Amino acid sequence: MKKWMYILLLWGLGVSAKTIVVGQSTGVRTIQQALKVAQNSDTIVVPQGCYQEGNIKIDKSITLLGKNFPVIDGQNKHEVISVTADGVTIKGFKIINSGYAALDDPCGIRVYNRKNVIIINNRLENNFFGIYLQNCTTCIVKNNRIKAHGKQEQLIGNGIHCWKSNNLQIVANQIAGHRDGIYFEFVTESVIWRNISNHNIRYGLHFMFSNNDAYITNVFKGNGAGVAVMFTQNVRMFNNYFEENWGDSAYGLLLKEISDSFIYNNTFKQNTSGIYMEGTSRIAVKQNVFESNGWGMKIQASCMDNTITHNNFLGNTFDISTNGSLVLNTFNQNYWDKYEGYDLDKNGLGDVPYHPLSLFAVLTENNPSAMILFRSFMITLLDKSEKILPSITPDNFVDHQPLMKSLPL
Repeated sequence: MKKWMYILLLWGLGVSAKTIVVGQSTGVRTIQQALKVAQNSDTIVVPQGCYQEGNIKIDKSITLLGKNFPVIDGQNKHEVISVTADGVTIKGFKIINSGYAALDDPCGIRVYNRKNVIIINNRLENNFFGIYLQNCTTCIVKNNRIKAHGKQEQLIGNGIHCWKSNNLQIVANQIAGHRDGIYFEFVTESVIWRNISNHNIRYGLHFMFSNNDAYITNVFKGNGAGVAVMFTQNVRMFNNYFEENWGDSAYGLLLKEISDSFIYNNTFKQNTSGIYMEGTSRIAVKQNVFESNGWGMKIQASCMDNTITHNNFLGNTFDISTNGSLVLNTFNQNYWDKYEGYDLDKNGLGDVPYHPLSLFAVLTENNPSAMILFRSFMITLLDKSEKILPSITPDNFVDHQPLMKSLPL
């Protein structure tokens, strides 16, 4: 009996996966036909060409491999590829022209309640949503170029949309022209790494209710309002670039109701506000560069127990602004290019504390039209007087040990 079981086991291991090539010479002329004859673990190779096959449903654990970027065209009618099996790999395709509908959110590629799916080295253009992961686990979205031409956020979906998932890797993708470049909601234990999200209508990155995630070495440039992080805890944002996010309500990074998180070694350059913080607590903002922004940081009075240390503030119109007099946050050993103090003991720290909140910043927070007086002699005189004898600005809004030289970040 054991002998026969051993023979059957060897026979089972000897069954190898097939490679099915789509083409006239093979008798399998369409991707849909190849999917019908394929078995789990098979590879379907699709040569260069244009394939208009409606909605392609992948319900087997197969590898779908494109050669020289064959085009799969949804003809503005269909969700192009729907994945309903675990262990699927989609690689090397140009996926275009999904349908457009607000009710069912058609996509270039959508994964439904699956795990171990890999979407790599594809080009997606003119789709309502680009790539959509719904209730997925341990999936990888890597090296894809995702582009749309949206003009209004109500008429276009997100580039990479992830909902109620965990252990995702979103790596080295390029996204432009969507509502949000990358969107996370109820996504945990995941990483967003080395992506470029530019010129999207609303946010380069938008995530809500998504705990214990990391966002590392991404570029968010020229988006409608930069990056928004909301109702989340234990977020780690390292080595990212937030650039040229301009507008009346724009910012490089919005933090709303965030706690126990780290903002480390990022660059905030040429944004209306580098960071806008509202309802945050226990956030460590360390070794970042705030350069040439309208406001380096806006910290609302609802924030508490945040630590801002060892950052460079360079060439901002206002380094810091707030909307109240209560100060529950700590500033320590930052470099402020507007600091005019001295260092007699040569320890690299200013001997005179620095008050980064200017009188004019307080005035414009409550009366934006006061900006018309910016750089006037009277405002300059008032700011200098306020630095010496604080009366309107909170006297405990202070960096007691400002750095004399900028940090080499």
